[in-house]
Amino acid sequence: MTERKPPDVSFESWVDKQIRDAERAGDFSHLAGAGKPLPSTADTTYDENWWIKQKMAREGFSVLPPSLALRKEAEDALTEAAQAPSERIVRKIVTDINVKIRDMMFKPPPGPPLGLKPYDVEEIVRGWHERRGTQGT
Repeated sequence: MTERKPPDVSFESWVDKQIRDAERAGDFSHLAGAGKPLPSTADTTYDENWWIKQKMAREGFSVLPPSLALRKEAEDALTEAAQAPSERIVRKIVTDINVKIRDMMFKPPPGPPLGLKPYDVEEIVRGWHERRGTQGT
């Protein structure tokens, strides 16, 4: 398909001939996605970043606004603290996430509001001890 269109042939005829030649040569017989339905087009609004979003979905990436990402991180930190092997580690996990929460409270990023306040470290440590049946030191 590197040949140039002859000046006396209409563009449409020239393209049609190239497609027919490629079909005869079997160039279209083993294309990725052959025989599969086209991706859903239920959302008919145009998004100029559609290809970026599809690539991220295929790669398993997601991008959340900073406040939502921190909410997820805070939730994960509580889960991690509940499963921590020692009180020292529980305190470190909660203290570290509290620093991030305070930072975002005083320097809010664009996006939805955070809706979190720093956790009470002592309360979380008490709950950690209760679940383990141990006493705090």
